[in-house]
Amino acid sequence: MVYQADSARYEKMVYQRCGDSGLKLPAISLGLWHNFGDTTLLENSRQLLRHAFDLGITHFDLANNYGPPPGSAESNFGRILREDFLPWRDELIISSKAGYTMWDGPYGDWGSRKYLIASLDQSLRRMGLEYVDIFYHHRPDPETPLKETMRALDHIVRQGKALYVGLSNYPAALAREGIDILNDLGTPCLIHQPKYSMFERWVETELLEVLQQKGVGSIAFSPLAGGQLTDRYLHGIPADSRAASGSRFLNPDQLTDEKLATVRALNAVAQRRGQKLSQMALAWVLRGGKVTSVLIGASKIGQLDDAVGMLANRDFSAAECEEIDAILSGAK
Repeated sequence: MVYQADSARYEKMVYQRCGDSGLKLPAISLGLWHNFGDTTLLENSRQLLRHAFDLGITHFDLANNYGPPPGSAESNFGRILREDFLPWRDELIISSKAGYTMWDGPYGDWGSRKYLIASLDQSLRRMGLEYVDIFYHHRPDPETPLKETMRALDHIVRQGKALYVGLSNYPAALAREGIDILNDLGTPCLIHQPKYSMFERWVETELLEVLQQKGVGSIAFSPLAGGQLTDRYLHGIPADSRAASGSRFLNPDQLTDEKLATVRALNAVAQRRGQKLSQMALAWVLRGGKVTSVLIGASKIGQLDDAVGMLANRDFSAAECEEIDAILSGAK
């Protein structure tokens, strides 16, 4: 069946300005990190992307190494884009990244000009695109001079291969330096993508303040802490869960008795708010307007519905914030 986008899609989403730019992002964005590679049925990926767009999710976030195997998420997305979404290309924000290992030898990793430009060219071919809307450096390179990496990002924009550039996983001081270099070059940094959730709050100490000072937006990845901040583990570790599967991203050692007690206490707050724990966790990351968008993964359509349903109840009272902070202060 030929896909026709829901005509009411923009009535279902909240869009927020990204820093000081003219670009607005949906409060919920979809990451293609783990459920869009060759190990996933293409039709399942197609239905997730269609449903996301029908809900007003206009931002699809990729990277060169997403799969598995690396590169396959971009290839599969490119096929679905050609077959389903080409009429709506100008309504989409498509992002990609480079910074992790993609090919053998000294030029297939990190942050050199050689790697970043070659990697983006490969990504564009896989997706069948002339440009991406946002291109990120995926992680800091401890050896390549920061100016070289930032000059490569500037060059990519001037080539017309990306409309905007961003940083990911950069600590506050290095992010500030990179943002200043990009400003001097005339290609402002649009956005920073850090890991941020109730269980990982490092961005609150300095990074979010730096981004606000510099007029840079932010999009939080892993806002559900790999599934810990859902109702999946309220009663222990199910046999068919990610934690029980041997995943390197979530293992049983992380789900201590203390952590599970924290999850249950947070769930009680969510229930009083009339929400699922996952919905409250997403709303909490967006609280106060310091984060532009939360980046979710999904393997089922219902997860998208839950995430967007959060928008109906995303404000917190001072008492709720204090209670959540007290619960989190005891998290292990």
